[in-house]
Amino acid sequence: MKKLVLIDGNAILHRAFHALPPLNNKDGVPTNAVYGFFSMLFKIIGDLKPEYLIVCFDKKAPTFRKTMYVGYQAKRPSMSDDLVPQIELVHKALDEAKVQHFEIDGYEADDLIGTIAKEAVKKDTQVIILSGDRDLLQLVNSHVLMLAPVTGITKMTLFDEAKVKEKYGLNPSQFVDYKALVGDSSDNYPGVTGIGPKTAAGLLQKYETFENLYANLSELPENIALKLATDAEQAAMAKKLATILQDAPLKLELEKSTLDKIDEEALKEYLEDLGFSGLLKRMPKISEHKKEDKNKEPKDMQLNLI
Repeated sequence: MKKLVLIDGNAILHRAFHALPPLNNKDGVPTNAVYGFFSMLFKIIGDLKPEYLIVCFDKKAPTFRKTMYVGYQAKRPSMSDDLVPQIELVHKALDEAKVQHFEIDGYEADDLIGTIAKEAVKKDTQVIILSGDRDLLQLVNSHVLMLAPVTGITKMTLFDEAKVKEKYGLNPSQFVDYKALVGDSSDNYPGVTGIGPKTAAGLLQKYETFENLYANLSELPENIALKLATDAEQAAMAKKLATILQDAPLKLELEKSTLDKIDEEALKEYLEDLGFSGLLKRMPKISEHKKEDKNKEPKDMQLNLI
């Protein structure tokens, strides 16, 4: 089965920015996040040897979630002034290299990733999502995996269905129901007041889904049933906010995202101009990867996974 690597651009840029020390180009423009972004990209290409590569970004325009709940993400700190210009640098680098990337007003990168993953699976393609955003674990299934950085930009955890179950005690599909109950402080929306992670996980282990849980309130201890009943509308909204869409308005054309479409020379020139001579020494020879025997066992387990 061919592989598509889907990169959560904003999440990886944030990870790189906070993981690496300050770095500037010859003009004094910050570049540490750009350096980290491409360090991770090169490692993924070199180790996983995917046939396809797509990057997704958030846009500044308000999303439908903000329309649904005005407080959504209201308490997130402003993006660092040193990170803002680096987003444009990465966009330009991807443009120069002809790497396919998407961003759509009104939608988060998560929704674009969810949509692309769903369409790619229909085309008999394995999807590997690179992101530190645990919300994306809801997309994990037999054909979709997620690589999540856990230390710096090199150590990562590879989540399949079994790993999600092992770590969180829930199936990937239950993540949305879990968020409906506990809310999300980082995105600033409430779930059910007084229901914490342990209680929420226990309830879903027994009742499996949010809907089935509410259909059986009479079986629950009175104090828990009262909390669930009181905040039913709030919890239903939280579930909608947590659900990653899989029908964003984009058209997936996998043939436009193949690695052989990448302009290696243009990318090298752009990164060299940024002063990344050391990074360029680690840049995989994509042209050689295209010629390799794809039947060989991929080096999935050589990503410093834990």
